[in-house]
Amino acid sequence: MSTELELKYGCNPNQKPSRIYINKGSLPIKVLNGKPGYINFLDAFNGWQLVKELKEATGMPAATSFKHVSPAGAAVGEPLNDVLNQIFFTDDKELSPLACAYARARGADRMSSFGDWISLSDKCDLSTAKLIAKEVSDGVISPDYDADALELLKTKRKGGYNIVRMDKDYTPEPIETKQVYGIYFEQGRNELKIDRDMIANIVTANKNLPESAIRDLIISLITLKYTQSNSVCYAYNGQAIGIGAGQQSRIHCTRLAGSKADNFFLRQHPKVLSLPFIDNIARTNRDNAIDVYISSDYEDVIGKDVWSLNFKVQPKPLTAEEKKAYLSTINGVSLGSDAFFPFSDNIDRAAKSGVKYIAQPGGSIRDDLVIEACNKYDIAMAFTGIRLFHH
Repeated sequence: MSTELELKYGCNPNQKPSRIYINKGSLPIKVLNGKPGYINFLDAFNGWQLVKELKEATGMPAATSFKHVSPAGAAVGEPLNDVLNQIFFTDDKELSPLACAYARARGADRMSSFGDWISLSDKCDLSTAKLIAKEVSDGVISPDYDADALELLKTKRKGGYNIVRMDKDYTPEPIETKQVYGIYFEQGRNELKIDRDMIANIVTANKNLPESAIRDLIISLITLKYTQSNSVCYAYNGQAIGIGAGQQSRIHCTRLAGSKADNFFLRQHPKVLSLPFIDNIARTNRDNAIDVYISSDYEDVIGKDVWSLNFKVQPKPLTAEEKKAYLSTINGVSLGSDAFFPFSDNIDRAAKSGVKYIAQPGGSIRDDLVIEACNKYDIAMAFTGIRLFHH
């Protein structure tokens, strides 16, 4: 294994030269196919850390779908029910646990996952490779690949699909360094272990945290650890369902992540499940059509030729009243925040998306108001005492 790998260019084509390298030992990766780029490796290494920690924390295979150095989705390998199989478009109903994890990670926010980088905690099997083969993505990193899975993945993108093998035993240096504008920044790596002990300090009247909520809060917090801050993550049933990344205000994170969580649930609405798509519709066209149908833009495109081509017959709108009624039935969602909530408006917004469990650092001068809002909605909230900024 080499100490460096030359890349085509950096973040943009004008940024040359570009390479990844290591000062001690050898690079812990081997490129098995393709030519990954600068952003590919940023996504790969952040995603690998995320799934490695999810596997260690839950004992389950994990996957994440990364775009521009933040996850679009992350999940563990809980089995899929019939509805999830339908909204994730997984034709194979006998999926391996790792394949279930990737289906969930990819399916959380299919619009954002378009052209993603995939990170897998476990050896990539054929079941997972078959799912990856159907989706538009830039590449995958995994500790290893079954021979038939590798053979299939090598056929993607006319043989140019990026496939990277990661040394699962690699341990990075405890001090990390980066350079900005010719100036070096140095800090200790964030080796914080996220587990159930972190959410033991429940500060609300409701102190009930079922095992499913503990799992989902752990998923949310580990996801936030590798999401560009400010960030908020909604999680449900073993997966992130809405991630608000890189916003300057906490409430905008909560709103953005909440709208994505709402879309995740609305895709399970009977009207959406029964949309009359034309036969053999392209996956991207179908995903775009569902997103527009759920949004408030749908009535603006009804009857327009390009839009109508997606359907055998024009579907009736999903009204605002129908959306509100459907979302009012959602409950048991978990939410994590990478820093404290400065105002209770975040709780008001979270409650609209069925949030019942929250984990956040605490420490705001308005903690009492935030706790009061949680008590109003009968939400159980834990103070972790730990901030999870990532930049």
